[in-house]
Amino acid sequence: MDGTEVELIAPCGMNCRLCMAYQREKRRCKGCHGYDASKMPSCLRCIIRNCPTITSNESGFCYECEKYPCKRLKQLDKRYRTKYHMSMLENLESIKNSGMAAFLQEQKERWTCPTCKDYLSVHRDACLTCGNLHISP
Repeated sequence: MDGTEVELIAPCGMNCRLCMAYQREKRRCKGCHGYDASKMPSCLRCIIRNCPTITSNESGFCYECEKYPCKRLKQLDKRYRTKYHMSMLENLESIKNSGMAAFLQEQKERWTCPTCKDYLSVHRDACLTCGNLHISP
């Protein structure tokens, strides 16, 4: 398991590798753990990313918090389930129960473009690399 892969899993359970901001060519985001000037202001101010409980707990993930799942995480999960067919809460439960290696393998299998084998974006219906349409997993 590559440390870079682990660093791309946000505290909320989002796989930043699947985010359009990470995959785009211009002003590419380095992921929620990366601190850089190209990050969207809303990402820099993210309540979850900046949560003092998460930044001080052992795992670095929301599932370790006594308020899990908090209101903000529930709202984020609902939006992603509805719009992008991906669940932060399911991701966090997978990491907690099966471990990071199993989670990363599942993500790779679920979110790899069948045509070009690059990662798909949860935010688009077409692969950003080859342009082929895909059905949301």
